[in-house]
Amino acid sequence: MKKIEDEKNLDQKKILLRLDLNIPLLNGVITDSTRIDKILPTLSHLLKYNCKIIIISHIGRPKGKINLKLSMKPVCDYLTIKLNEKVKFVSKEIFEININALFSDLKEKILMLENIRFYEGEENNDQDFAKVLSKFGDIYVNDAFSCSHRAHASVTKITDYLPSFCGLQMNQEINALKKITSEIKQPITCIIGGSKISTKINIIKNLIPKFKNIIFVGGMANNIIEYKGFQIGKSVKEKNCDDIIDNIFSLAKKNDCNIIFPSDVSVGKHINDKAINKELSEIEEDDLILDIGKNSIKKIKLIIDNSKTIFWNGPAGYFENENFADGSLEIAKKIASQKKNIYSVAGGGDTIALLNKAQVINKLDFVSTAGGAFLEYLEGKEIPGIRSLN
Repeated sequence: MKKIEDEKNLDQKKILLRLDLNIPLLNGVITDSTRIDKILPTLSHLLKYNCKIIIISHIGRPKGKINLKLSMKPVCDYLTIKLNEKVKFVSKEIFEININALFSDLKEKILMLENIRFYEGEENNDQDFAKVLSKFGDIYVNDAFSCSHRAHASVTKITDYLPSFCGLQMNQEINALKKITSEIKQPITCIIGGSKISTKINIIKNLIPKFKNIIFVGGMANNIIEYKGFQIGKSVKEKNCDDIIDNIFSLAKKNDCNIIFPSDVSVGKHINDKAINKELSEIEEDDLILDIGKNSIKKIKLIIDNSKTIFWNGPAGYFENENFADGSLEIAKKIASQKKNIYSVAGGGDTIALLNKAQVINKLDFVSTAGGAFLEYLEGKEIPGIRSLN
């Protein structure tokens, strides 16, 4: 892919910039600005070259209908404050905008169009809609890796009409993912959680041949603990997973990959209970496994010490209750403390929330906000937005 930071002929060019600003709103107020903050370097880079920027983005799933609760206006206002630069909100429908009148005020540098998913042509990947969009700019930049697994008009078709580049954030995301999939510094360890093995089995199968260690935590670990013949009480588990787990262990053995799961756990009788550390043989019928145990934490920290690359997706327990946050927080702090020795990548909404809670989100090498695109890349799937930039 061509990178926008390598392009020098940008002065006064109109840049059609696709971003993912799909942030959570509560009564029109932004509750998490992580995705916005991450794309600020690309905006700053383009402003440095005196570009005129037209931002395309979306919030939610309006399914081609106007829904003012999903307007981009709050994001526009936030960006104005964050950049200390006026971002003009263009509420007119795209088909009604006089393109020649844009930036008629020479002081204007950034415009933001209304939610692109208000148009049916976007999610239908409509060629004619992409052509209309392309008239707004001289150059197209995709800095929305997290939308790039979607074959939508502003992600894929638009590259047919404009010189196209990836943005700084997208390039960082792909480089980070390469370091845990193809350009790996060994030994590499994956710490993976979540409630369902079935939703991540393709990722696990794709990573086993490349990874030295795969550590299961959270709800996934409960299935493995039960598979190994132990009682898990009332704990979260996924039904009918024995064949999947069998496949994981078989594939790991063929590829010399170590599968690690908790040897002890932290339990309660309900999610708001106090924590009791138990060996697997001590778990009772009315116990809930809500965190990994003390010995498991020590073992995982030792594995981290002996790794050169770490990929983390999914907390170790129910960290919302501080009594069951030890496993997740200890892992987070250990990875952060090894920044000089380990290349670390983390992803997933719960993992990001945990890293923020531990106040170490800026101490990992890369934290992905990409969600579906992040997971599909790890599965080895082709990403339409990357393909179109190529």
